[in-house]
Amino acid sequence: MGKLQFAYWVPNVSGGLVVSKLPQRTGWDFESNKRYAKIAEAVGFDYALLQTRFFASYGAENQLEAITLGSALAAVTEKIKLISAVHPGLWHPGVYAKMLSTLDQISNGRAAVNIVSGWFKQEFIGYGEPWLEHDERYRRSEEFIQVLRSMFTEEKASFKGDFYRINDAPLKPKPVTDIPIFQGGNSEAAKHMAARVSDYYFMNGNTLEGFKKQISEVRELAAAEGREVKFAANGFAIVRDTEEEALQLLRDIVSYADEEAVYGFKDAVMEAGQSTRDKQGMWANSTFEDLVQYNDGFKTGLIGTPEQVANRIIELKKIGIDIVLTGHFHYEEDLQRFGEQVIPLVKNKERELAEQGVTI
Repeated sequence: MGKLQFAYWVPNVSGGLVVSKLPQRTGWDFESNKRYAKIAEAVGFDYALLQTRFFASYGAENQLEAITLGSALAAVTEKIKLISAVHPGLWHPGVYAKMLSTLDQISNGRAAVNIVSGWFKQEFIGYGEPWLEHDERYRRSEEFIQVLRSMFTEEKASFKGDFYRINDAPLKPKPVTDIPIFQGGNSEAAKHMAARVSDYYFMNGNTLEGFKKQISEVRELAAAEGREVKFAANGFAIVRDTEEEALQLLRDIVSYADEEAVYGFKDAVMEAGQSTRDKQGMWANSTFEDLVQYNDGFKTGLIGTPEQVANRIIELKKIGIDIVLTGHFHYEEDLQRFGEQVIPLVKNKERELAEQGVTI
């Protein structure tokens, strides 16, 4: 495996990355996110993941659109890669291919995309779009990716699927580099889709055993397709001088949870988790505490001293994770702390293991 990479959630929706009334020093506006991106780039983060949200949910009353903000951040950064999330069904893949190629040109090869099949029914019906059954949403996403790849690589792309038609469509200029394609989802439909068409499989927060099971399943499916897939894991990072300080902040976040918003989110995502044939979609087994961080980030265990968090990240790498994606509470200082205190420790531990002949 190569060196572990780090990504952070861009807080481009209000309310931060936890559904809690505990006061946070985290802004959703452009000026705040410009500061966060520059800090993250300076302290060693490799990627920034911009969320896609159009209607308020889990308390996210205000939202900045992902690829538009990504283009603005590209203009004020130099190295960090920008992953814009997108909902197939709300965007046409040919148009989005043009937008991604433009972002890649602006950023000199730093564009990436996260394909989000969608769990929030109101966003689709609110915009007058059909709400598809769970597995159909993943079939549409797979076609979306197929169209993107055709547009990126062919002089003139043509595609005929159940959801999209492309007829001799050009894309000029092409992207500067191959644009990495990320995708999430816990269901069988999501795993099969990742095995067939995605570069990275994003996983909600989980235990080590839970991650190992997902990685094993997707690797086996990808091998059957003659492909390899890389893995990214979500975790909410609380790094403090002592373990007790970190755990106390976690307790405070949960005790001040916005119960109405958490339960509203839980009701909305039941469609994602329980509507699948295997009943194991995203959030299918999430507790109230898990949903206070709406991508199950507490489960991953990135909570404690810098040394404890770095050790946990090394364990994640050992089971096959390539990118650790983190959310934070007070974004400016917590991004800085994670980059200055945790990332160097992880890199040192990687070097020490390599010198001992341990391959991970």
